[in-house]
Amino acid sequence: MLNFLIAMGVIFSLMLGWILVQQAARKFAAKHPEFGPAKEEGLGCGKNCGCQAGSCDKEQ
Repeated sequence: MLNFLIAMGVIFSLMLGWILVQQAARKFAAKHPEFGPAKEEGLGCGKNCGCQAGSCDKEQ
């Protein structure tokens, strides 16, 4: 039972930490617009397509 509670605590802490990292990145991007917007995971071109001139080519 103790292992279960420790695992839950670790997972919760990691998720909370990731949320705080994302929030800090958004704040930094807002304070420093010269670096562009914060890159969000899973947005835009990248995972299953080749990005060319702002559009996705899904045949690659």
